[in-house]
Amino acid sequence: QVQLVESGGASVQAGESLRLSCAYSGYTSSRLCMGWFRQAPGKAREGVASILSDGITMQPDSVKGRFTISKDNANNTLYLQMDSLKPEDTAMYYCAAGAEKMIGWVRIPSLLDDDYNYWGQGTQVTVSS
Repeated sequence: QVQLVESGGASVQAGESLRLSCAYSGYTSSRLCMGWFRQAPGKAREGVASILSDGITMQPDSVKGRFTISKDNANNTLYLQMDSLKPEDTAMYYCAAGAEKMIGWVRIPSLLDDDYNYWGQGTQVTVSS
């Protein structure tokens, strides 16, 4: 049974930083893709960062240069370092895991939530101006 448990969410001021953590267990495949998603009230869930088992990452332009995804394989922990936070970053943040997506022979760190099978319960991030 795959389990994902997020932590680190908080209320902060604009410009501050936060680091989210996701402890994961139970995934036996070495071809693992993990991602961070967020969902604000009334908005669709969006991917903010993803990482393959060998460290290849992907991020949308909206967070590139401010958010950094990383993974500690020895401790089965996924991180999301968020710097220069903005009020529009306010959302529930979710950790997700799934099999690597292939397009032909190319491995893709997907930012699409349909490509993930396992989800954590979420951790709230609130950024005030």
